[in-house]
Amino acid sequence: MEIFNGFNLDEYTPLSSEGVNPKIMKALDDHHRLQEITGVHNVSDFCRAVSEKRASEIINVAEVVQARRMAQIADDIAARPQARVVLIAGPSSSGKTTTSKRLAIQLMAAGLKPIALSLDDFFVNRVDTPLDDEGHYDFESLYAVDLPFFNQQLHALLEGETVELPHYNFEKGEREFRGDKVQLKAGNVLIMEGIHALNPELTSRIAEEAKYGIFASAITSIILDDNIYMPTSDVRLLRRILRDYKYRNFSAEETIRLWPSVRRGENKWIFPFLGEADTMFNTSLIYELAVLKDKLVPILSQVPSSSEAYEKAQELLGSLRYFPSVNDKSIPPTSLLREFMGGSSFHY
Repeated sequence: MEIFNGFNLDEYTPLSSEGVNPKIMKALDDHHRLQEITGVHNVSDFCRAVSEKRASEIINVAEVVQARRMAQIADDIAARPQARVVLIAGPSSSGKTTTSKRLAIQLMAAGLKPIALSLDDFFVNRVDTPLDDEGHYDFESLYAVDLPFFNQQLHALLEGETVELPHYNFEKGEREFRGDKVQLKAGNVLIMEGIHALNPELTSRIAEEAKYGIFASAITSIILDDNIYMPTSDVRLLRRILRDYKYRNFSAEETIRLWPSVRRGENKWIFPFLGEADTMFNTSLIYELAVLKDKLVPILSQVPSSSEAYEKAQELLGSLRYFPSVNDKSIPPTSLLREFMGGSSFHY
């Protein structure tokens, strides 16, 4: 595990003689400022803040900090009139979809007309998904995307044609069409989000100056105590467990069992292209595990002791027990966390 300036960076970069990626440093600096503003550097500080009835204040500050960062990114895009395609990539359960929707609002406020699409909607039907070395569906593979169909639609959009966008039904594992037709016109910016959005093979037909890349992920996580650093991958796994349970009919046992394959796929298909991004967006929320705790504990407790996922489930439960339970009533409907827990004002 790589620890730098109080953060676990093993997902993002090995430390080298040249230091840490400056885009990551920007995210860490922003998080340090949030810690100073709220006085929350670890779980003990957070527990104290909750006992002082400051939970709503911390939630509000964390949300505004994220919103301001998103506004900065939107202004940067607006200042590049040649950038017609915004690419938002990141590993599983980073909050890419909500990042895309919030960015669209900020771009509108900046005078642009965004059109958003999700690469998940271009998945091949589940039966055609490539398999990993263990015989499981490899949803992290670039070739889980129907590349010929995607390029056909992308080319048509960039040529100004009207295109009917697909919608992927995750419960059925099939692509559907619901009459969602779009056309790129003057002033439009296309936002494409998905784990492979920054892979050059995906957008090889688009000029580099026409692209603006964003790597969105949970880059920081709260320190449990002076000796225990919670991996950001565990934060994403907890988000995914909740989302899969609520919206994809997956049990915690199934999600945990597939997680090692997901992580291998991320290391192969996603993190190597971090350098393609123009900027990074930290989707971590300093308060999130306290809010998700009461929703996740019953789900994780369903994993039977006979399961290979049991040990990881117990490890995650152990991490959640560090946190006090915080009611979600103060979380705004536009919060990134709503993507996983529900109650969002965005349509998914």
